[in-house]
Amino acid sequence: MSPPNRPALRFITCGSVDDGKSTLIGRLLVDTQAVLQDHLAGVQRQGKTDLALLTDGLSAEREQGITIDVAYRYFSTESRKFIIGDAPGHEQYTRNMVTAASSADAAVVLVDATKLDWRSPDLTLLPQTRRHSLLLQLLRVPHLIFAVNKLDAVADPSLAFAHIRQALEAFAEQAGLRAQAIVPVSALTGWNVVSPEPDWCGYTGPSLLALLEALPVTPPELDLPPSFSVQWVEKCHDQAQTQEGRRIFWGRVNTGTLRVGQSVQVFPSGQRAQVARLLSATRATPAELGGHSGGVVLDREVDVSRGDWLIDGEADWQPQQRLTVTLAWLDDTPLEPGRVYWALHGHRWVKAKVLAITSQLDVHTLVRSRAERLEANAIGQVELQLQQGLLTLPFERSRQLGALVLVDAATHRTAGAALVTHPSPKAD
Repeated sequence: MSPPNRPALRFITCGSVDDGKSTLIGRLLVDTQAVLQDHLAGVQRQGKTDLALLTDGLSAEREQGITIDVAYRYFSTESRKFIIGDAPGHEQYTRNMVTAASSADAAVVLVDATKLDWRSPDLTLLPQTRRHSLLLQLLRVPHLIFAVNKLDAVADPSLAFAHIRQALEAFAEQAGLRAQAIVPVSALTGWNVVSPEPDWCGYTGPSLLALLEALPVTPPELDLPPSFSVQWVEKCHDQAQTQEGRRIFWGRVNTGTLRVGQSVQVFPSGQRAQVARLLSATRATPAELGGHSGGVVLDREVDVSRGDWLIDGEADWQPQQRLTVTLAWLDDTPLEPGRVYWALHGHRWVKAKVLAITSQLDVHTLVRSRAERLEANAIGQVELQLQQGLLTLPFERSRQLGALVLVDAATHRTAGAALVTHPSPKAD
């Protein structure tokens, strides 16, 4: 039986290194029969199936037994389809985790019971568990599930789960996180992953898979004025369309809904035109397009290039050149005031200068303090000055328009994920 016509749920697994993320995904794939027999036979080690090898595809990952890059896998049940991102747990690969989380509908944060002082009711969570959870909150991932793993490897699973759940609930309350559930699992044995394990660890709720099946996907931001980021320009070969422009602008409707006949403005040039045709990914011609990628043909020839935006011609858009952002710093080279980076917004690149670091968040105490620099994996509030204005909104209003990526101009490495807090007041 094929899944009903429901949108696929995109979720990631994250947490500290060796918490069992890859093994959990392998368990989901095997128990939902999403793995071919010859593939399963290829991940045998010493006569046993190594589930982690189903997602760890890089040779360095297989050699070291760790996840380095994000691995995406697909599976389905009778209820719905899923796209999983297996995010790395090492601090040095946090940038990969942020990339995966930026487009996720949900996240499963694994907590390894064997690494914690589970006998203590006042146990301390691992820093990477806290850091990943805070990043998920900053990135506005709608649904968060804590999965307490490896409880089969402790002497008293019920006591361990009770103490770890208490610590997670205290952390979530302190950080303002809303956890969808805290569920005990054993990725190695499969307990409570796909099928529920009744009354195990005193838990009577649904299995992890059942929780995921019930989650809604992130709705598109249709309540905002339409904005379309141009990714690619294609010359139109239909010579019969003499009253239209001769190019198709392909990209994504980031916010709102574009409609045929709608007045649009090109950013940053300010040229105006009307939407003559819309095309879906299959080159169908819908009357409107929202929340998806597609093509736009305008009613006349205008100069539009990759990185430009088509925006609602009637809306009062105010490009911003100075921004206050919450910044997750991902580069090994510290962030310091005065440095200049490339900022990527949609498909548009502009230079961004760091004016000031106003505070840094301590992931252990959740207290903000003054900072002169941000080291790798730090989270802080930063003032940016852009070379050219961008069409941004606060991230709490729009995940699409409120996020930027900072890239090192010399090394071209992804250096930071910036989430717009609000436009900064202009300097006197």
